[in-house]
Order: sequence, then C-alpha cells, then structure tokens
Amino acid sequence: MAGEVTDFKSIIELDSELNQIQDLDLLLERILQEARNVVRADAGSIYVKQAIDDQGVLVDKLLIKYAQNDTVQKTLPPGQKMIYSIFSVPINEKSISGYCAFTGKIVNVPDMYNIPADAPYSFNSSFDKLTGYKTTSTLTFPLTTADGRLLGVIQVINKTENGDVVPFSEEDKFLLTHFAANATIALQRAYVTRAMILRMIKMSELRDPKETGTHVNRVASYAVEIYDRWAYNNKIPEAERDSFRDILRIGAMLHDVGKVAISDVILKKPARFTPEEFMIMQHHTLYGAGLFDDPQSPIDHISRDIALTHHENWDGTGYPGRIDPVSLVPETTDEAGKPGTRKGYDIPLAGRIVAIADVFDALCSKRVYKEPWSEEQVLAEMRQLAGSKFDPDLIDVFFEILPNIKQTQSLYPEDPTA
Repeated sequence: MAGEVTDFKSIIELDSELNQIQDLDLLLERILQEARNVVRADAGSIYVKQAIDDQGVLVDKLLIKYAQNDTVQKTLPPGQKMIYSIFSVPINEKSISGYCAFTGKIVNVPDMYNIPADAPYSFNSSFDKLTGYKTTSTLTFPLTTADGRLLGVIQVINKTENGDVVPFSEEDKFLLTHFAANATIALQRAYVTRAMILRMIKMSELRDPKETGTHVNRVASYAVEIYDRWAYNNKIPEAERDSFRDILRIGAMLHDVGKVAISDVILKKPARFTPEEFMIMQHHTLYGAGLFDDPQSPIDHISRDIALTHHENWDGTGYPGRIDPVSLVPETTDEAGKPGTRKGYDIPLAGRIVAIADVFDALCSKRVYKEPWSEEQVLAEMRQLAGSKFDPDLIDVFFEILPNIKQTQSLYPEDPTA
C-alpha cells in the first residue's frame, strides 16, 4: 500500500510538470515516458486519434506518434534516438489499441502470445520478428476527455520487476487511470495552443500556398531533432534542454508568419521572383519579427529571433541584416550606408537551426517553379553550404541524425494533390 501511495503522489506532482509543456508533440512524448515510469514499463507507444488523413479524407484511425523501448535504446550509440515505423491503426475491435479506442476500455494482456481465442483482437508480432524484442505483457488505456472525446491511446509494454517481465497489475490500472486524467487535461490545453498556431499559419497559407501545416510541422520537428543532438553533444543540462526545445518547436512553426504582409502578386507568382520582387519578399522576416515587438514570454522572444534571422547566413550574407523590425531602420550601417550584417555566432542558435531545417524542407518539396530534388542532390547541397550559409557544426549534427530527419518526413508527408 505504501508503494501505491508514493506512486499516486508522484502522479499528482507530474500534473504541474506536464502543464508547463506548451508544445503538443513534446507533451505527447513526455506523457508516454512518464506513463512508462509510473508502472515501470520497458517500452510503449502513444497514438493520437486521426480524423482526417493526408488526402483530406475523413477516417477513423489511430496514428502512432511516439514509440519508446529501453531495451532497444541500450543497443544504440549514446545520444542516438530509436527509429520506429510510422503507421495508423483502424479504430475497431481487431487490434488491441483499436479495441481500446473503440470501446473506451483499458485492456490488460498478461501474455501477448497467449491471447484468449475468444478475444476479438489479435497481436501483430512483426515488430518482434524484425527486432528480436519479445512483447509479453501490455496495458493499453484511452486518453479521453471529461466529455467523452477520445484524444488517443497509450500502450505500455513489458512491466519489469527485478529484471523480469511480469504482468501489469490492478494497481497499475488504478495508477494509469489517474495519470490519464491528468495527462488528458494537459493535452487539451496543448491542443488549444497548437490550434491557435495553426490558425496563424492558415492565414499565411491563404496567402502563400507553400506555407502549409505539414511544411511548418516538418521544419519544427527537424529543428527539435537538430537541437536535441546539438544539446547532447554540448552537454546542455536536461532541464535547460527540455525548456528550450519546447519553445523552439513553437517558434519554428511561426518562422514565416510575416508572409501575411506580402502582396499576393508576389506570394502567388507561379515563377521565380525578379530582383525587385525578391527585395520585397525579404521583408517578411521583418514583418514576422514585428508581430512579437512586445515580447511577453520566452516563446515571443524565440519566435522573434527565428522570424528575423532564419535567412541570415553564417558568412554574414543573407537578409535582412541589422534592421529594427519595428521601425524598419538599420541598427547599424556599413561604409556604403547599407544595413550591418550578422554572421557566425552573432546569429541566435534558434535562427541558425531553423535556417537548416527550412532549406532542407524547401529542397525536398515541390514548388510551382521546381520539382523536388533527389535525396542525393539535397544532401550534397546541404554539405556544400556548410560554412557559408549554414553553421558547419550544426550541419555535422544534421548528418548525425539524418535517419531521424527522414522519419519526421514520413510523419508529415506532402499532400499529393497539392
């Protein structure tokens, strides 16, 4: 009983921690980690309810967002993240996670290889065969709001005690029921924040067809992956790393929000810009930063930095240079009277990271004036621009985590009808 009380107290304490995370994706990842910690699970997955697929068709599915596995993670080099398959599961009785979502019931399976014959669901052991990892005990529970709306499902795998895999207990079900209630409240808040951001991006998308939700989600995800490895390599304390990556992801999603102030004649031009048009287009960095001219929070500060500097180059070229985004007056000028420039480490870390993420995604994507480049062409260009356009240390990090970058691409695919 003492252990149960201690675990329950830790769940209550987690409530305030989860509510401090503002980005939805990072919150989902943290919720999965903490759910596993609460019941000492070796692995797990978290799914979100998917109402519309990538083609805009109504569906009723669960989409996997994160998977974690301590046993597999220990086999990887230090600092490397586990790669997992991106897939969706129909919300019906045929799979355990689908059944959980369909019925709203917690599903406790002591042995996945001995599911009762009369159970409506079955176990797909393809992951086990692929990795050599044996899934034994699972506990799957829904994330449901107070008014009964399904947000997602969490499945924790292989409860461990003294090095052995054991079934999940009734106490575990009790603990995770209370954990799910707290986690769902935090998720609802994060969904509201994400919706507000996506509405701002939708305004940009109405003006600029390239500024889509999938584009900004990819750029933001790439940015977090790059930062995570950079922070690991530079031994940044975990608390500082978690705080920065949370606001970085939100700021990165808003990197091009200043395009709402650019004329449709330029934004929707089905060809390359003239030099004069490009000069006008450059002002989107100033307009974007100007939206955060009275910063009230760390998110405002980082969003302003990113909007202003993500087109500044490591070698001092790029734009807009040292121009005040409010007055539009140069902060400094050179001998020719042109705005002063930023270069190297004068460019904020967030701006240097998003520059890499944004260019990579643009090269990989179709535009009205170009087809997507091949992977070989894209990677060659990224390497070539190290030390001129990009921070060379961050480019090294980018190539270290290339498998994670590719995985992110599969999470947010292009709309094939676009």
